This record gives sequence, C-alpha cells and structure tokens, in this order.
Amino acid sequence: MSNRLKVTPNDLSAFWMPFTANRQFKQAPRMFVSAKDMHYTTSDGRKVLDGTAGLWCVNAGHCRPKITEAIQHQAAELDYAPAFQMGHPIVFELANRLVDIAPKGMDHVFFTNSGSESVDTALKMAIAYHRVKGEGSRTRLIGRERGYHGVNFGGISVGGIVTNRKMFGTLLGGVDHMPHTHLPEKNAFTKGVPEHGAELANELERIVALHDASTIAAVIVEPVAGSTGVILPPKGYLQKLREICTKHGILLIFDEVITGFGRLGAPFAADYFGVTPDIMTTAKGVSNGVIPMGAVFVKKEIHDAFMTGPEHMIEFFHGYTYSGNPIACAAALGTLDTYKEEGLLTRGEELAPYWEDALHSLKGEPNVIDIRNIGLIGAIELAPIAGQPTKRAFSAFVKAFERGALIRTTGDIIALSPPLIITKGQINELIDHVRDVLRSID
Repeated sequence: MSNRLKVTPNDLSAFWMPFTANRQFKQAPRMFVSAKDMHYTTSDGRKVLDGTAGLWCVNAGHCRPKITEAIQHQAAELDYAPAFQMGHPIVFELANRLVDIAPKGMDHVFFTNSGSESVDTALKMAIAYHRVKGEGSRTRLIGRERGYHGVNFGGISVGGIVTNRKMFGTLLGGVDHMPHTHLPEKNAFTKGVPEHGAELANELERIVALHDASTIAAVIVEPVAGSTGVILPPKGYLQKLREICTKHGILLIFDEVITGFGRLGAPFAADYFGVTPDIMTTAKGVSNGVIPMGAVFVKKEIHDAFMTGPEHMIEFFHGYTYSGNPIACAAALGTLDTYKEEGLLTRGEELAPYWEDALHSLKGEPNVIDIRNIGLIGAIELAPIAGQPTKRAFSAFVKAFERGALIRTTGDIIALSPPLIITKGQINELIDHVRDVLRSID
C-alpha cells in the first residue's frame, strides 16, 4: 500500500464534502484506504464490515477481480470515445446485456453517469415523448412526499425530502406530489411488505382530477423508498399506480437506482413486484459503484416514437460527454459477469428470510420504535432526542464505525443494505454490532 494512503492528509480544508457534517468530520476524520469483498480498511489499519454496500452501490462486494481486470484492460486499449455521432463496440454490447436482464418490453437503454442524471433524463424523455406523440400539453410531473430522486433540479423537484429542497428556490414548475406510504400506526414492525395503505395510490386519481390527465406527463416513484429511511409499498399499491397511469395515458417511471441489480432478490423491483413501468432509472449497481454510470431503460414504443423524421437529424437532444464511457462500460460488463457467475441478482431471495429474522431480533432494544425490511434492505427507526433530531442516529453511526461496522443513517433511521455476497455469519456480526451500538448510546 502506498505510504500516502496510510496517514490522514495534513490539510482537509480544500474538499467541501457532499452530504457531510464537514466541521465535525474534519475534527475527527474517518478515512478508508482500501477495501476487499465485505470489508473496508481504515487509515489506522482496522477492518470495517460494510453494512451499506458503500452507498447502496457495491452490490458485488469490493475490488472484485473481473471488474478490476476489465477496467485495466479497457484503460490500456480505448480510454475514451465520444458518444455523440460516434460509437465503440462495448457500449452496444453492454446495452444488449442489460436489455437481456431487464423486465420484458424494456428494449432500449440510454446511458448516463449517475442516478441524478438518470432521473433528469427520464423526466425529459417523458415530456418529449408526449410532445412527439402530439400531446404537448402533457408537461406536468408527479412525484411523492419523502421521495428521493437525486440532487439535480428535476430530481429535487419531483422528490419530496424537505432538506434537499428548501434552500434552492422554487424549483421546477408544474410538479405535484402524492402522499408517502409510511403508516407506522398501522404497519410498525411489519416483516416485509406491509398490509395497510394500498388505498394511498388512489391519491393519484385526486391529482388527475385536479390537473386533468391531459396535462400530466409522468408519475415517478421509488418502488422502495431508500434514502428517506426504507419506506415500503403496501401490498397492491404499485399495481394500483400502474392501473391508474395506464387508464389516463400517463407514463410510470420507477426509480430503481437503489433497488436495481439484485437488492430485493430479483434483478429489479419491477420483477419482484410484478409491475412493469414505462421508464426505469438505474445507476449504482450497474457498475458496482466502481466507475460512475447510470442507465435509463425505456419501452420500445417510447424509443420508437422518436425515430421519425429525416434520418440525418438528431432525434433526442440530450446526453452527456461521458454517456457510455468505455471504461465505465467495461466496469459494468465485469459487474454483470460477476453477478451472473455468482448468482447475485437472485441471491438476496435466499438470504432474505435469515436477514429478516436477524434484523427483527433488534425489536425491544433501547429507543427502537420500528423495524422495516425487504430483500437485503433493512431499517431501524429510533425515537429522536427531544429538540435534537438526527443526533441519536448520528451517534449510532459514529459508534458503529468505531466498533467496526459501516451503517447509514437518514434522520433518526439506521439503514442497512450490505453487499449481496454477505454470509449468514456476517449478517449476525453486523446485527450484533448494531445491537451493541443501540445499547451504548443515549
């Protein structure tokens, strides 16, 4: 290991860290310097069990050989090629490989560099699709309270997390929001998908009545809302949304940036729930988090609606310098190979019952007011400290790191989403770390 990785840099001020309490961090830095499979190594040589797959993205575990080798080979052969009016073979290979595992009917892929870009791409596609179909009045977008769709202006406009919205002005116009599906009074400590709340999908009918369907382009939801603290769809809820959108000619967009690529024990949440959207946004697990990449899946009829007019003309005026970057494509192909060879896109189904039991064993621990789970995702909601929201969970995060486990917190909720290679013994270890932490914090 390089000597420069063994010590903390002597000046931390230049880097303005994202979604971080910068002043607190820089007083007591938490530094990772290497990683392998299920563990990080800190700058002081400690092993830390990864309970969050990095940031919901390292589904295949860290520093996996096929991914590393694919990146090394590609960097030496073709480092960059423009995606505008030019191509390279592996971007087409990757698109075909992705379509092969996508829900039936989603036959085309548009590449981006992040979940945020995937969301903004999907929103633009939806509005433009209605325009090319002769329904240019359909410009309104419907999101959901407590939804997270990245941090670009489109994503925070349809998103519903107040701290991500309140400092940035009026955002996009023509956006409305459905209510979230978190009903702790009815569904607390439910194992898996909750029984109560499917009727909340009918709020979309109210919004349609208010604005008229002829003005609405798309509805966007996370099948499982992750970053807000793991909020699950009640039984039948997503099916009802699909029915309402179909009835009114509204496109349904699933934000699968977190749920895609095996997180629920199926390739996508659309497979898990048996509901196929019109557009599906992904990122994170597509390249195992190794190289930034996102992919937007669309149904054939949406893609084909743009393929009209003179053949020399650009059909969709949108894209990024790094769309389908060769090295990112290589990382994604290496990731897909790893998923396939190790059965990782469905391994979560096998582990989910064990994960569920382990997670719910935390019921009754200090300050735990709810536990939620689906696939290999879990949430432990804590009672907040009066007048100091988020402090209890943040204390848990710091103590867990000190004890050798990486967890994620949002508000006063601990969220867990380990790499899909986790073993039952490591599940026990992770939950034991969380249990010890809960018993040690005020």
